[in-house]
Amino acid sequence: IRLKFLNDTEEVAVARPEDTVGVLKSKYFPGQESQMKLIYRGQLLQDQARTLRSLRITDNCVIHCHRSRGAAAAAPALPEPGPAGPTAPGLPLGGGTLMVPTVMVVLALGWYFRINYRQLFSAPATVSLIGVTVLVTFLAFGVY
Repeated sequence: IRLKFLNDTEEVAVARPEDTVGVLKSKYFPGQESQMKLIYRGQLLQDQARTLRSLRITDNCVIHCHRSRGAAAAAPALPEPGPAGPTAPGLPLGGGTLMVPTVMVVLALGWYFRINYRQLFSAPATVSLIGVTVLVTFLAFGVY
């Protein structure tokens, strides 16, 4: 079975069809069983007593793993496998998460000034504003 994490890293788990969801959690996430959420085919695996066979989890299936934050504060958590990078403590937002709203605000201000102070905008400036708006729109929808 492949365990896939939110940061797109994967770990191979060796399990038998008669193993339960609880056994899988305790084997690969010792001490974090209550924090870990396992998702298979869009369904949250909540029943700890169900076997992998009854869930139709076979060889080379992918189970998505998510560590819930609520229980993480109560117990010390081990880091998920994957590339470790510098993070700011206590800052839930990365620098890139604010980029799209910032660019949208700047574009909105540009259009506001273009509409209200059109005498200050030449034809090439207006065409450039349209081009930047179209480009940012495609990039924003392409990313999300």
